[in-house]
Amino acid sequence: IFFFFFFQAEDGIRDAQESRGLGDVYKRQYQRRVRETTKSMDLSCFLAGFAYGGTTVVVGQPLDTIKTRMQASTGSGSSTVQVFKQLLQREGIAGFYRGGTPLLLGGGLMRSAQFGVYENSLHWIRLAQGGPTEHRLAGIVDPQIVLAGWCGGIGRGLVEGPVEYIKVRRQVAKPWKMSELLCGSGATLFRNGFLFANFCIWMDLANQAGGLSPFWTGALCANMAWLTIWPLDVAKSQLQSGKFEGKSFGYLVRETWQSGSMTRGLAPGLARSTIANGLSMMVYKEVLARLTVVPQI
Repeated sequence: IFFFFFFQAEDGIRDAQESRGLGDVYKRQYQRRVRETTKSMDLSCFLAGFAYGGTTVVVGQPLDTIKTRMQASTGSGSSTVQVFKQLLQREGIAGFYRGGTPLLLGGGLMRSAQFGVYENSLHWIRLAQGGPTEHRLAGIVDPQIVLAGWCGGIGRGLVEGPVEYIKVRRQVAKPWKMSELLCGSGATLFRNGFLFANFCIWMDLANQAGGLSPFWTGALCANMAWLTIWPLDVAKSQLQSGKFEGKSFGYLVRETWQSGSMTRGLAPGLARSTIANGLSMMVYKEVLARLTVVPQI
């Protein structure tokens, strides 16, 4: 018994000398436990993200088509109701699902990349830094989540760029070309980095506040994220529509801001975001809960 306690005490002293406190001991415990969950987390968040993306497309495509038509308009712009009536009269119900096929195929993949890359990036960032950070920007924003959110947005953008180009061209009834498949991909990457980083920040704040259901968490956080980058989305849609040839993304962002058209498509866009992201978050949480067992750390 004496030797047992002696060696245990010696180990404890040695740990204290190396770690300079219990904080680093807890960090090592965190690292060990996180390593044990790496394999199960990798696949589950990608699968749950795929379910999120498929749900978003099925539920939100009609309003997304209206939003894109309004954003890509070269005139003074029509209202949501006017675009709805014109689309219904000219193309019927099928017109609202223009561009839905490529997005249905790519939507699941890009959301899978978004959530999968985010969750795994956050996992490895925290593993490298010994656990969740204790230092928040302005006391509320977690820099680890911001960085992981950017990674998730870039992951989504790499998949979404070509799919978004085809979807926009279909929605505005213009032909797309294989040679232009990467048109607007840079703008999509830039927009998505800001978009998903903001979404993750609001998700983190919602988790701190507590009390929100998955539907309202997804809906409100997505809407707040969209509001922060909406002019970028308008310019991105214009760039990919083929109606503003010869104009760069930077020029279109400035023109959008100066002309006051930076909120084009905002009403149908937020309506789509509320319904689609709210329901999709419910699906995401349910799928993730069935695929993973979250460790108590």
